[in-house]
Amino acid sequence: MEVIRHLSVERGITTLDRTQLLALPVSAAGKVAIDIMLLDQEQLQAYGFDPEIDCVNGYIGHDQQALMRTDVCSFHVDRATDVADTYLCTYAGASSIGVCHEDVIPRAQVPVVRKALLADFGGADDESFLDYLTENFHDLHYEALPDARTFCFGVGHLWRISIDYPGNPVPPCIHRAPDPIEGDPPRLILIG
Repeated sequence: MEVIRHLSVERGITTLDRTQLLALPVSAAGKVAIDIMLLDQEQLQAYGFDPEIDCVNGYIGHDQQALMRTDVCSFHVDRATDVADTYLCTYAGASSIGVCHEDVIPRAQVPVVRKALLADFGGADDESFLDYLTENFHDLHYEALPDARTFCFGVGHLWRISIDYPGNPVPPCIHRAPDPIEGDPPRLILIG
């Protein structure tokens, strides 16, 4: 996408503001793309949300070798303490991916992972261990089963993603960001 070509961003996530986007030296088509992104942001703001337009140029601290991945590239659910949703749109770059609930298991339930987490915790598999999982966000992450059915959020589609909050009548959406691939262009997303 032309907008990405005109951005100068470091590795990581750069939040873009209206002034920055409107100052880019883009063609008429690029201006239309920027106007659409800003309109999406404004419409969500009108409903009381606080969406950001981000350029994602890889992830800092992205460590696939960690005890258990708890980054956005791992299948996970979002959580809030009150009624909320996540809004997500990929404008350019690789899209987010969702997976069906029946095709995953909580990663902390995978025997080898649970054993490693218990060793790191240094205690018994009891209520305090469950608190440890929650405090470290391990309870939000999932492992896809073999032949799991996934779906692509696509480019240009604004998704309202159900999240985990007390009393939510629907299950939260299990999703992940794509793993960064060296040499791929950055992603341009709206998230709120």
